[in-house]
Amino acid sequence: MQERQKLESAINGYLKAKQDLEDSIELIELGEMEDDADVIKDAEDTLHALLKTISRQQIETMLSGEADGMDCYIEVHSGAGGTESQDWASMMLRMYTRWAEKAGFKVDVLEVTAGEEAGIKAATIMVKGENAYGWAKTESGVHRLVRISPFDSQARRHTSFSSVWVYPVIDDTIDIEINESDCRIDTYRASGAGGQHVNTTDSAVRITHHPTGIVVQCQNERSQHKNRAQAWDMLRARLYERELQIREDKASAEAASKTDIGWGHQIRSYVLQPYQLVKDLRTGVESTSPQDVLDGALTPYMEAALAQRAYGTEGEDQVEDLV
Repeated sequence: MQERQKLESAINGYLKAKQDLEDSIELIELGEMEDDADVIKDAEDTLHALLKTISRQQIETMLSGEADGMDCYIEVHSGAGGTESQDWASMMLRMYTRWAEKAGFKVDVLEVTAGEEAGIKAATIMVKGENAYGWAKTESGVHRLVRISPFDSQARRHTSFSSVWVYPVIDDTIDIEINESDCRIDTYRASGAGGQHVNTTDSAVRITHHPTGIVVQCQNERSQHKNRAQAWDMLRARLYERELQIREDKASAEAASKTDIGWGHQIRSYVLQPYQLVKDLRTGVESTSPQDVLDGALTPYMEAALAQRAYGTEGEDQVEDLV
C-alpha cells in the first residue's frame, strides 16, 4: 500500500503539472487575443510556480534508493571547542527541526544532552514523512561556523565545528541480526525537561555495539522499557545504514575516494562574520542570507547534492540547471 500510494502521488503530480501547463498556455493565448494584461500576468505567475514544482518533482525522481522513502534519524554532535561548538550544535538542531517542519515532516526529539554552560553536546531527532531519509541523507558530514562569539568578552571571531549523521528508520520487513552479547547496555538519569520523574529514575538508555563502535541513546520516554526498545530500533537502523554505505562505497569506490567525509572535512561553511555566506563545498551552492538557511532553508543544498549524486562529478551543468 505504501508503494502504491507513492506511485499514485508521483503520477497525479505529473498529471496535475501537465494540466496546469496546458491551462496556462491557453490563458496566455486568450489574454493576447483580448489584450488582457491581467490574465497574462496570472498565467505567467502560475507558470513560475509550476517551474518550481516540476524542479522538485524532478529531484524526487532521484529518491529511488533502497531506503530513500523511509523516515530518518538525524544526530547532531558538537565538536572540539567547548561552549562555542555546543551552541553551534544547538543552532543546527534548530535548523534541521525547522527544515523538517517546513517540508511537512513530523519531528520527534529522542535524545538531547545539554552542554555545561549553553547549547548541546549531542541530540537525536526522528523525522517522519515520505522520502525523509532520501532528502536528508546528503547532510551527513561536518559543518563549520565562523562568527563573532557571543561567549567571548573581547568579541573575537571563532570557528566552530559540529557533525551530522543521518540514517534511515527501518521497518519490520528488514531483518537485522544483532548478537546481544556484542552490546553493552547502560542506564542513566535523563537530563533536561521532564519533571520530577525524569530526574529521579534511571530511565535513559545507552547501547554500545562493540564490533562497530556504534553508540545510540534514547531518553524521550519516561519508561526505561520504551527507551530501551527505541534504542534497539536506532541501533538496527544504524547497522542497516552502515551496510548501505558499504555497498555504495563498493559500487563507486572512485567517487568515494574523492568525497571523504570525516572530522576536518567539512561539507558546508556558514560564515556570519566578517561577511555573510553559506557555501556547500561539494556542490558550490551558496547563499548570502545565512539567517534564512539557519531558519531551515536547506532544500536548495539538498537538491544540488542529490543531483550531484545522480549525475556524478561530470554532471555539474545538470546540477546547476536543476538548482
